[in-house]
Amino acid sequence: MSDLFKKRLAAVTAEYERLIALKNEPVLPGNGIFERYRNPVLTAAHTPVFWRYDMNEDTNPFFMERFGINGAFNAGAIKRDGKYLMAVRVEGYDRKSFFAIAESPNGIDNFRFRDYPVIMPETETPDTNVYDMRLTAHEDGWVYGIFCTERKAPDAPAGDLSSAVAVAGIARTKDFVEWERLSDLKSKSQQRNVVLHPEFVDGKYALYTRPQDGFIDAGSGGGIGWALIDDITNAEVKEEKIINFRHYHTIKELKNGEGPHPVKTPRGWLHLAHGVRACAAGLRYVLYLYVTDREQPDKLIAEPAGYLMSPLGEERIGDVSNVLFANGWIADGDGTVYLYYASSDTRMHVAVSSVDRLLDYCFNTAPDGYRSAASVETLTAIIRKNLEDR
Repeated sequence: MSDLFKKRLAAVTAEYERLIALKNEPVLPGNGIFERYRNPVLTAAHTPVFWRYDMNEDTNPFFMERFGINGAFNAGAIKRDGKYLMAVRVEGYDRKSFFAIAESPNGIDNFRFRDYPVIMPETETPDTNVYDMRLTAHEDGWVYGIFCTERKAPDAPAGDLSSAVAVAGIARTKDFVEWERLSDLKSKSQQRNVVLHPEFVDGKYALYTRPQDGFIDAGSGGGIGWALIDDITNAEVKEEKIINFRHYHTIKELKNGEGPHPVKTPRGWLHLAHGVRACAAGLRYVLYLYVTDREQPDKLIAEPAGYLMSPLGEERIGDVSNVLFANGWIADGDGTVYLYYASSDTRMHVAVSSVDRLLDYCFNTAPDGYRSAASVETLTAIIRKNLEDR
């Protein structure tokens, strides 16, 4: 073995192991609602060395990368057999995304990818790109992964190499190794953002949808939708209603979409979603919470004004800047909530809260008044109470 190959192999492997073993710690004092953690939990550098490098000196004498990884982000999450699992969107230098399972013993660090990525079966119409899987352990006994499958628009004019069509791909598994691909969701509109509710509703499967007129623009799509599905193996949206609306001059005026499936709590279903607005720097993605009725999951009962989380510091920098996106969280049996979020389509982070804290935030934070004067009234009431109570 040449000195060059030996030194590079040792250096790259040592850096990988150092990164994986890095202990994470909360950033304090925080805001009382949640605690961010200092280090990203997954990055491109967390992918195994034997993914990125040909480990054979004869075929790779300079020990150079043969398969470049651009990012690890937008991960679904679930807890299985005492481990915290993420179904991660991994994107190569070639701009193609695929899914891979990473797992941790504690949910905040030591995430390791399994040896192989997910081998996702294709339908009769091959996927060009797949990404952003939501995981739902449904009461029917399966774990479902619903994700976006992107294909070139069939009616794109000659020379147009960017027009795309997005639909929701559906797969299910029981071991996170073998996946059964079901038919793509049928819908009158494009659907990039679909989430399966974990329980039957009126004997049917329930979906949170995001109807869009086009691949990027929501257009006439009013917000987060709700649809009941007769057959998950041949899913079709026949009727759809909006349960969480977009509004002018808010964090979700341009688009909004469900994140992971909601968490069932004594006070209702706790939802995590993203909101998008346009600004001088482009599109700004933030995360927000809302609650729906425990018995009627399509009925909104609480929604604080504004965002729960926005990009901070280095989170604002990446492949698609100024973006936070979440499609995975885990609520432990003790009420701890691990909120997994991606920053700027590049890396994964974790923030930790609890069901009680998030419900307190949702029910005791004022809703949006949609006018500057209403915001001043809310702030004045807080100030007055605090000064009077001194």
